[in-house]
This record gives sequence, structure tokens and C-alpha cells, in this order.
Amino acid sequence: MKIIDAHHHIWQLSDLTWLSGPIQPRIFGNYDPIRRDYHVSEFIEDVKPHGVVASVYIQVNWPCGKEVAEALWVHDVARNFDLPNAVIGYVDFSSENCRHIIEELAKLPLMRGIRQQLHWHKNPLYRFATRPDIMMDSAWRNNFSLLQNFDWPFELQVFASQMKNAAKLASAFPETKMILQHCGMPEDTSRNGMFLWLDGIKYLADRPNVFCKFSGLGTFLHKNSPNFISDILGQCLEFFGSHRCIYGSNFPIEKIWTNYTDLIGSYRNSLSSLSQHEQDLIFYTNAKEIYKIGC
Repeated sequence: MKIIDAHHHIWQLSDLTWLSGPIQPRIFGNYDPIRRDYHVSEFIEDVKPHGVVASVYIQVNWPCGKEVAEALWVHDVARNFDLPNAVIGYVDFSSENCRHIIEELAKLPLMRGIRQQLHWHKNPLYRFATRPDIMMDSAWRNNFSLLQNFDWPFELQVFASQMKNAAKLASAFPETKMILQHCGMPEDTSRNGMFLWLDGIKYLADRPNVFCKFSGLGTFLHKNSPNFISDILGQCLEFFGSHRCIYGSNFPIEKIWTNYTDLIGSYRNSLSSLSQHEQDLIFYTNAKEIYKIGC
């Protein structure tokens, strides 16, 4: 089976203040094992035994003002290694120079979309955005509309409490594909927490331009849990269907607690009851089409 890893990172530690500075509490716990360079050559070694033929790089929050520099660096890597094959960059849709940054990014051949992490939580350790509802601001939305000019998708990263607003955003921009990161980041596994998460998933799945990315499901457990992955994937598939789901490893974050063999094994086993066609959609075809990858 051919696989496109539709969510991974590479980095040089010197470029990342959030990793290279003093240790700060993070959503994924102790990150000492990844406080080092993670170059594409190591990623290739991690994925080589598993049929990965292409990959999508997701931005890693370089310092403010370095959005274009990050994308340029990744393009240099791709020229030397033929990976990654698509780049998701960063802009702040609230910023005054948003249009200029997007226009500069659009000059780069592997650019395929944008991620601005919108997830906000009452627990400050889980919080990234400054407010839970920034996506509702008219100025933010005016800049967000620029994605339509380039036919770029948006990597949507929100918690359950934000999903109804995210569904409204998807309805307001029906021509823009939105890829829900990490299955909506189910962080509260209590009965009530999972009810709220599933309710939000239903709202998003009702919008045909929203896709679901099977990734990052060890983020809050701090382990690779085959049972948890199987449960979450099963529920997401019920509402999104195999034609709107894609796989991504979230490496090297998940490398803190697992290896690539065990991680992809959990996803493959969880999806093994699907037809070969459905598995191919999730692991390869959907990502190939969304990110316009020629492989």
C-alpha cells in the first residue's frame, strides 16, 4: 500500500524558540527527547519500511516574522531529498501584513495551504490562541478569504468547545477545504467530554468542505494507544466517511512516546476492516488530491 504522510514536521533546533529556550510546560508533556534537530533524513529513516512515498510538511511556529524563511528552508530541504512534497505554511490572519506574507508564500512551488493554530482551552497548558473565537472576527475573516485566491486548504486546529464556530467558518467559506487536525483533539476522555467532542464532530462533518486528519491521538495520553485510536477513528469515519479522512503521523512529536512502526501499525489495524479502496483513500488518494501531490 502506498502512503502519504499528510502531517509531519522537520526542524533545526536553532530556528525554534519554543523548543530551544528554557523548558516550558507543553501540551504533549516532557519533550526532552525532541529538543534536537529532526532533519528529513531521519524522517526518511523512520518511514522507509512502511511504504511512505510522499509527505506534507506542517509549519512548526518559527519566530514571528520568519514565516517566509521557514517555507524557503523547507523548499531547500525538498530540493535535496525529494521530501516533503507539499508545504503548509503559517500566517496570522489578524496581522496587517497577512496579504503580503501570503503573496510571498504563493511564489513557492510546494506551497499548498496554511495553518494558524486556533485551539483555545481553559487550561493554559492546552491553549495556543489568544481567544477562543478569533475566527469570528470580520478582519480575521477578510484575510482568511485570501485562501480562495490560491485554492489552498486550511489546517483547522480547534477543541470541541470551538467546533460550532469552526462549522460556521466552514459554511461561510464553502470553497475552502478545511482539514480538522488530530480528529478534533479529543482531550477530555470522560463520558461528558467525549459527548461534547462527538457533538462537535457531527457539526463539522455536516460541512462537505471539512475533512478529518487521523493524527496526533497520543497528544493528551502521552502514549500510542491502539484501542483509543481505533475508537476515535471509528467514530470519525461514521460521520466523515473514508472519502474525507486522511492519515498523518505528527512525527516527531509522537516520537516522544512511540516509534513509527508501532504508530502506523495502530492506524492500519484500526482501519483493517475497511475495503482496500477505502484504506487507499485514507492513506494515499485523499491526501494526494487535497495537497496536489504528483506521485
